[in-house]
Amino acid sequence: MVGENFAGNIIINLANLPDFLRNPILKKRMMEFFSLSELDQKEVINNALEAGPTIPFPNFSKLFRTWLKILTTFSEEQRKGLFTAYIVEVSQSPQKLISFNLDGILEVFLTLEEKEKEILANTIKKIINGLDENAKRRVMIVIPDNAKKHLKF
Repeated sequence: MVGENFAGNIIINLANLPDFLRNPILKKRMMEFFSLSELDQKEVINNALEAGPTIPFPNFSKLFRTWLKILTTFSEEQRKGLFTAYIVEVSQSPQKLISFNLDGILEVFLTLEEKEKEILANTIKKIINGLDENAKRRVMIVIPDNAKKHLKF
């Protein structure tokens, strides 16, 4: 799989699907993440972080909203596992978020129901607050101030 972004290709294809197809396929792929080795999980995260900014934002926003909504249905442990993988990768390479439309991503988050936003924000805060100070500082630098306000940091 070296040199090929299979996860990225899947993400791009998922972004173009209608909701009734995207939801079950994305949920299945997200559940498969937990059965992967740590190395494969890291590769999937890196591929997703690479592919995300290449997707036209209207498609990306639908995909991202679906991803967030599915995450709210997962157990806290599963949600924490998936978010931790992304947050740790971002803490090691914060520049990976630079090419994302972070204001747009926040707007997508804000379209969720209050309970969904609370579930996700609580998980994210627990993970970030549990990071060592250097990693926490690197993550907090790339999170826009408006997002920090909505996540209640």
